[in-house]
Amino acid sequence: MPATRDARLEILESAPPNSWVALAEDESKIIAFGSTYEEAVANSEKAGVKEPVIIKTPERWLPFAV
Repeated sequence: MPATRDARLEILESAPPNSWVALAEDESKIIAFGSTYEEAVANSEKAGVKEPVIIKTPERWLPFAV
């Protein structure tokens, strides 16, 4: 079951800033991260996840208003 939007945001906010993050296929948890895209993919493969969702985190999170 995919993570809810709020759960995904909490997961991403817990990741290191300005890094590449590999999430599980259902986006429910962080599998690995790295300072480069290639490093995040390699680390997720080492963790046994072949098709992670890769996201780049910002240098800092800014407030969002609509």
